[in-house]
Amino acid sequence: MADSRERVFQNDIMAALESQGWLIGKASEYDKVNAVYPEDLIGYFQSAYPDRWDKFCKNNPQNPEQVLMKATVRELDKRGTLEVLRHGFKLPGVKVDLCSFRPDHGMNPDALKRYSANRLRVVEEVSYSPHAREGDYNPRLDLVLFVNGLPTATLELKSEFKQSVENAKRQYRKDRPVKDPITRKPEPLLTFKRGALVHFAVSQEQVAMTTRLAGKDTFFLPFNRGTKEGGAGNPQAPDENSYATAYLWEQLFQKDAWLKVIGRFLHLEKKTEEDFHGKRTTKETMIFPRYHQWDVVNQLVDATREEGPGKRYLVQHSAGSGKSNSIAWAAHQLAQLYDAKGNKLFSSVIVVTDRTVLDRQLQDTIYQFEHAQGVVRPITRDIGSQSKSEQLAEALAERTRIIIVTIQTFPALFEALDKHPQLASGQYAVVADEAHSSQTGSSATKLKSILGADFSEGEEISAEELLDVAVTARKPSEKISYYAFTATPKAKTLELFGRPPNPDEPTSASNKPEAFHLYSMRQAIEEGFILDVLKCYTTYSTAWKLAHPNGEDDEVDSKKARIKLARWVRLHPYNINQKVEVIVEHFREHVKHLLDGQAKAMVVTSSRQEAVRYQLAMQAYAKEQNYQDVHPLVAFSGTILPDDVIPEEVSENSQLLNPGLKGRDLADAFDTDDYNVMIAANKYQTGFDQPKLCAMYVDKKLQGVDCVQTLSRLNRTFPGKQTFVLDFFNDPKDVLEAFLPYYTKAELEGVSDAQVVYDLQTALDEEQIYHWNEVESFATAFYDTRAAASKLTYYCQPAKERFTKRYKNLLDEKLSAREARKRAERDGDKVGLTNAEKTLKDIGEGLDQLDLFKKNLTSFVRAYEFLSQIVSYEDRELEQLCVFAKHLSPLLRIDRLDDDEIDVSELALTHYRLTKRNEQQLKLSEESEEYALKPLSDVGSGKAHDPEKKRLSEIIETLNDLFGSEVSDEDQLHFAQGVADRIRRDESVMAQVNSHSPEQVMHGLFPKRVSDMVLDAMTDNEKLSMEVLGDEQTQRGFALLILRMLAGSKTAPQDSQPSP
Repeated sequence: MADSRERVFQNDIMAALESQGWLIGKASEYDKVNAVYPEDLIGYFQSAYPDRWDKFCKNNPQNPEQVLMKATVRELDKRGTLEVLRHGFKLPGVKVDLCSFRPDHGMNPDALKRYSANRLRVVEEVSYSPHAREGDYNPRLDLVLFVNGLPTATLELKSEFKQSVENAKRQYRKDRPVKDPITRKPEPLLTFKRGALVHFAVSQEQVAMTTRLAGKDTFFLPFNRGTKEGGAGNPQAPDENSYATAYLWEQLFQKDAWLKVIGRFLHLEKKTEEDFHGKRTTKETMIFPRYHQWDVVNQLVDATREEGPGKRYLVQHSAGSGKSNSIAWAAHQLAQLYDAKGNKLFSSVIVVTDRTVLDRQLQDTIYQFEHAQGVVRPITRDIGSQSKSEQLAEALAERTRIIIVTIQTFPALFEALDKHPQLASGQYAVVADEAHSSQTGSSATKLKSILGADFSEGEEISAEELLDVAVTARKPSEKISYYAFTATPKAKTLELFGRPPNPDEPTSASNKPEAFHLYSMRQAIEEGFILDVLKCYTTYSTAWKLAHPNGEDDEVDSKKARIKLARWVRLHPYNINQKVEVIVEHFREHVKHLLDGQAKAMVVTSSRQEAVRYQLAMQAYAKEQNYQDVHPLVAFSGTILPDDVIPEEVSENSQLLNPGLKGRDLADAFDTDDYNVMIAANKYQTGFDQPKLCAMYVDKKLQGVDCVQTLSRLNRTFPGKQTFVLDFFNDPKDVLEAFLPYYTKAELEGVSDAQVVYDLQTALDEEQIYHWNEVESFATAFYDTRAAASKLTYYCQPAKERFTKRYKNLLDEKLSAREARKRAERDGDKVGLTNAEKTLKDIGEGLDQLDLFKKNLTSFVRAYEFLSQIVSYEDRELEQLCVFAKHLSPLLRIDRLDDDEIDVSELALTHYRLTKRNEQQLKLSEESEEYALKPLSDVGSGKAHDPEKKRLSEIIETLNDLFGSEVSDEDQLHFAQGVADRIRRDESVMAQVNSHSPEQVMHGLFPKRVSDMVLDAMTDNEKLSMEVLGDEQTQRGFALLILRMLAGSKTAPQDSQPSP
């Protein structure tokens, strides 16, 4: 009869370990005072290092075993188990090594022999406490794992039929104290660093682990594989004779794997942290990989060893996956790889990242593995007279194992290899953090052309030969391996770095490239490593109407007019002021008090002008309301010129905008108590980690990856954190659809159409802007290392002149056709009017065709540079057109006629309403329909057309119908309402209005305060302000009107003078 008891589960694990070569130990043989298994400690040193043992015995003739034990325990107490296992220790005349790790290659028989001498032992039912008291205190562990007599892991097992993994965690927290409850003496086996390195809570279904036992404060991490659907937990056992958690003892505890974890994964991390009250403490954490980290590094290393250099690997790991550690482990182990002949596989491993923290982290981590300096070299800036490319060349020449460069520094790599041809013979691994596009396309092609050029130094090279190299370089290089880590791969990234399930067949709709390894957003959320930022999502809608009473009612491009009018409304002070009020009040009511008053928020705007207006409006509103707890900080690049709202040219360092910045980095300043709201314009929306960020106010269109990356700034965990999103712009359905492709595994809808490149070439050729002999001549000059730079301009000039001449002729014809239309309208000539309209339509299509040509030049370059990396075109014509098109495109600069400009100077915002729509949870669910990423397929498929022309009044009427359907007369923005709003913010005046009769108010300072406010409002409406201030009677009548608006139901005194 099958037995469901925990004991049977334990026996199965023991049997599996024994079958893998683990020794079975006896609890009685365990030395609980010193927390070692003496037999293995002494036995390993004797068998692995017989010469050293003999010397040790001569130096210590009296009981050498006991001397070795005592010396080892001293080192364990002082330096810890991991350090002793990894690096041993020295005694007079003898170096004691207590573990041998697998050599990187098989060229050293002695190293292999020592490695085979390692003793891995499992002991069950271990009563481990030297302070045990019979019948009172005698804690016992189900399993303890030893390596050469030193404890490396403990396990508490639970049978799901009676208890879960949570019971095992509880047992560690409550019944496995690190100190004897009575004597307060430490338990050696459970003491952090000194005892076992990791503690596992295990059931048939789940595994959790911790590296530091701390009573009720013990924090466990999951060590689960993730379900088939991408969620937390484990997939079902493969068959009836196995367990869902069998990977723990079959994979992780496999002897080679366990020794590799100790030698190449585990490390001690030291971090200085600041608490709520600014107190700084240094915290030590033993880092043990989570399952997906351990698995991806092993899979990458094994695949690279088997496949050799020149392959690509895409790792889709969500935020919260610990990518920094995964990259550090992968980079270090790739740098240690050797081929079967004992040669290093890579000359250098180049890590491309924007995370400055990775520099120090990699150096600290690798030093623990090797106790060697110079293994890692970061190159992020010029040092003295030495440029980045010179530093890179030096690092490459010295064969520095790991070189860290930023995205911006990455191009210096090509310069270094270009200047030093001897370096191009090497093989390189590029580990890309977040798989930025700058590591592919033209940048990668340049790198591959350098590495692929098999020319001797000083050899004469023809342009034709270099062109052939460039064509060849479009193919995947056999000298560069790419390892791309990203949470949100775009379709291009999937096609470039992904690999099809069946590598022997070409990619197709049924064999689409996919990620090499996955740790999904869903699993990260369910395991608690990131927050679900869509849980509290509130949407607002904006309704408005415009008027254009005194402006010219010209015909304009309707699409351009709609965009410009909508932008005018977005930048209108009233629109921004209303949203600022919502943001500030929401922040003060729902956010500010969180995290012991340290919660922060971000406002996401669509432009730099908008961000500056938001900052000025928020500063003004906080001042008007006398709020001392709202401290905004605005972040944007460059400078903004003054306009009707912004009084002077400003940058983010301007005293006007960020007066308390004092030269600090914005991210650092935002991390202090000086600021709690960041207003951002295309800055800090991606790659910015601020765990205290609790709220995001979105006033910008968010789509696809940008939407996921922007809102994911909120997902970092922090004790007591909850999140809010207030969205003034986006439809919740669109936001949900942006997240769903990345909730589990990102997949392609299909594969890119390789024929797109030829379709674009045909479309460009048909315009006859360039002649093919010009393209060939340009390409020859481009690839000729001795050609003068003037040749590039010379061969582009004819195409530029043809384009410009054709464009200008069409513009002249357009002027003539407009004059003809006006004459026909004036004379009532219907036939003439029809002909003029037809001519204008043809001219519009002609101009649009030329615009489309310029767009197609850029589209061709992008499509070819992308697709040539995954499709072998082997077509010199495409290469020639690519370099020609890239240089011709920026030369084609022609502006449309000035009278196509849309005049908004007379525009007025007449109605406005900001309405809270809905507060909801946008549910990311595995039951949702499948969402896939669109490949490259319809580039260059646009057709020329005459842009639709409408009179400005018609466009405004259409927009008013679209955006003003929900506004009523009560939403009109009268001049009087603006003045009333200003007075409502004056507490002293409102105290009079609320406390006295209207007659008393009108005899006080109220009329003068109204006049002052009218003066303040002159910039908004000078004409009405002058009317109000024109005479005393009008001023009094206007003051009465304002009083009625403020007093509401109160009866204001009657006056013979009507209000304006």
